[in-house]
Amino acid sequence: MSGNPAMVMRVVASAYTVAEKAGAIVRKVLHSGELGIVEKTGANDLQTLADRLAQQSICASLSRHFPKLTIIGEEELPAQEVPEDLIEKGQAEEILQKGCPEEFKTLKEEELVVWVDPLDGTKEYTEASRCLQLQAVAQLPHKGSDTSQTHSTALWLLDNVTVLIGIAYGGRAIAGVINQPFYNYQHGAGAALGRTIWGMLGLGAFGFQLQEVPGDRRIVTTTRSHSNKVVTDCVSAMEPHDVIRVGGAGNKIIQLVEGKASAYVFASPGCKKWDTCAPEAILHTVGGKLTDMYGNPYSYDADVKHMNSAGVLATLHNHEYYVSRVPQSVLQALRSD
Repeated sequence: MSGNPAMVMRVVASAYTVAEKAGAIVRKVLHSGELGIVEKTGANDLQTLADRLAQQSICASLSRHFPKLTIIGEEELPAQEVPEDLIEKGQAEEILQKGCPEEFKTLKEEELVVWVDPLDGTKEYTEASRCLQLQAVAQLPHKGSDTSQTHSTALWLLDNVTVLIGIAYGGRAIAGVINQPFYNYQHGAGAALGRTIWGMLGLGAFGFQLQEVPGDRRIVTTTRSHSNKVVTDCVSAMEPHDVIRVGGAGNKIIQLVEGKASAYVFASPGCKKWDTCAPEAILHTVGGKLTDMYGNPYSYDADVKHMNSAGVLATLHNHEYYVSRVPQSVLQALRSD
């Protein structure tokens, strides 16, 4: 550890290890088969035991290290004592060793707001669990069913799942951590599961290889489970060469930075600040941009409304083009929400 790491570097270093612990919790609950699912506002807005335990772990661990942080989590959970085995005490040494960008060196705990989505892609997580349970049943003696398709579907769904911890200062997303609990899942039981991506403005992004969509192809990534006519009209207006429908805001930003998509288009108020804070910080670190459908930035102050009511538009390049393509009918529909 360097002599006296800046406070914000210690927060990011803790967020990294806390995200990894949360990812382990997400895996453990899936493998138990007991997801404890409840509907929050409907069948497309679910909460599982993994959401609850992961958020308890993240918030309690960060609060213990940094009691003056403002931490806003997705799940509304009752105040209760968090078991000690959910507390992560470590910090990522490789982050503590990095020099803090000059503009953030003197930041104080109370100036930061941390936005937490303990399990982004909950719908895909629950669907993957059902697929794996069906596979297990099909493999019982005398069943004789080919389960390869069910297994492949489960693996694809698990790729959508992420843990998101975003750190904001002055309303701006300045650092983010994304854990993919099931990364490398397709390589079998002996493979090391999970990876953690992180980034900070003025410092860089780490844990992945930055790539871009080749040539001038427009590949749009958008929702797979929260679509409607406004969303599809907006996607069509971009004149994409291809459309990728996946779950999770964190996963969609990973599609951008790993060269699988050139724009993330979601013309709906369904996304929240905890969905976009961490991904936005990482995207901005590598030169990308995330705004609402009007091209305006979102604020991540503690007192802002949680809903990203004017939709989400994110790109690695050519952001202005995509903003210019948003139909007036779409803008009008979002304005009425």
